[in-house]
Amino acid sequence: MSDLTPPRGTHDLLPEDQRRHRHIGNTACATAGLYGFEEISTPIFESTNVFSRTLGETSDVVTKEMYSFEDKKGRPLALRPEGTAGVARAFISHMRSQPLPLKLFYQGPMFRYERAQKGRQRQFHQFGVELLGVSEPLGDVEVITLGAHILDALGVADKVRLQINTLGDTDTRQAYREILVAYLKGHQDDLSPDSQDRLTRNPLRIFDSKDEGDQHILKGAPKLTDHLNAASKDFFDAVCNGLDAAGVAYDLNPGLVRGLDYYGHTAFEFVTDTLGAQGTELAGGRYDGLIETMGGPSTPGIGWAAGIERLALMITEPPAPALAISVIPVGDEAKAEALILALQLRRAGFSVDLGFSGNLKKRLNRANNANARAAVLLGEEELARGVATVRDMKTGEQTEIGLSALEDHLARYR
Repeated sequence: MSDLTPPRGTHDLLPEDQRRHRHIGNTACATAGLYGFEEISTPIFESTNVFSRTLGETSDVVTKEMYSFEDKKGRPLALRPEGTAGVARAFISHMRSQPLPLKLFYQGPMFRYERAQKGRQRQFHQFGVELLGVSEPLGDVEVITLGAHILDALGVADKVRLQINTLGDTDTRQAYREILVAYLKGHQDDLSPDSQDRLTRNPLRIFDSKDEGDQHILKGAPKLTDHLNAASKDFFDAVCNGLDAAGVAYDLNPGLVRGLDYYGHTAFEFVTDTLGAQGTELAGGRYDGLIETMGGPSTPGIGWAAGIERLALMITEPPAPALAISVIPVGDEAKAEALILALQLRRAGFSVDLGFSGNLKKRLNRANNANARAAVLLGEEELARGVATVRDMKTGEQTEIGLSALEDHLARYR
């Protein structure tokens, strides 16, 4: 590999790619703002413990995918593999005394060492939301509805389908865990080594296994939804009824499970098959025990995260930003005046490109390629008379305008 080649699993966001990412981020930020969410940003690296405690010591992310290292004083750190743990840590550090609920969203790069492929990188970007302090089913409905709203605003709602499930409350999960372990022990010798290890440590994590043999065994496993207590069933019914009222269509997926004890009640994913094999575009769930697990006060929470690279593969190409004005000096004598005029117009709020070199034809071609709507031509003769020639790049019409009236004339091209 050349030293000038990006490391495997990373990629440069060139202007066209960045335009797609920015469009997704801006759309998501604006839509989240309609729901009263505010932006938060956490460090790209944290203490390794922040992620190992929240993602689980037996998770693939912690055991195989996390970028962990020690700083110069031997302190264990990790690049963030996801956003929720950092937000929860920030809540405990700075916001635990603030009135609840807290509505937060974030965006930025995450890092996981996994096989790089289309739409999945080792450095990737996510947009996510977290709703803290709401224990009622209506909180689940609002967070899921926000996700659906963003996908609709991006023009991909017809390409995804919401899948939801319930994990039940603590009593339900504890009872189900015993039933699941009893079933899996009958197939223990056929489980993958990782799943055999998880069978005693965290059996619900086996649902996350990508091993085909494990998945075949799990097809016959008892379903958690068949063992819900009354409180869990009522909670899930309220979520489903809320989604029905909001007009958000969904499919029930009993196999959609989160393996850690602090997860409960609603789990959900927006999935698509437009990128080949079925993939997840946006996923989340309720995590009422997370903040307490990290040493904070008991605080209910629910949230989701969406992969920006995968969304970028689905959206239509956003329009390139239109450059309003190109200022073109004609002759060396006009260069200084052209520079001054370009700065004045920019301070007045115009988007301006300055023609640096080449003959007039080349500079007009550059203005056309830059999507300029008008070109301001400045020559020695025009400057002597205190005027400029304004060329409409769409019609080709040219008009002489006094320099003092130029801003007013150009206002039509904003």
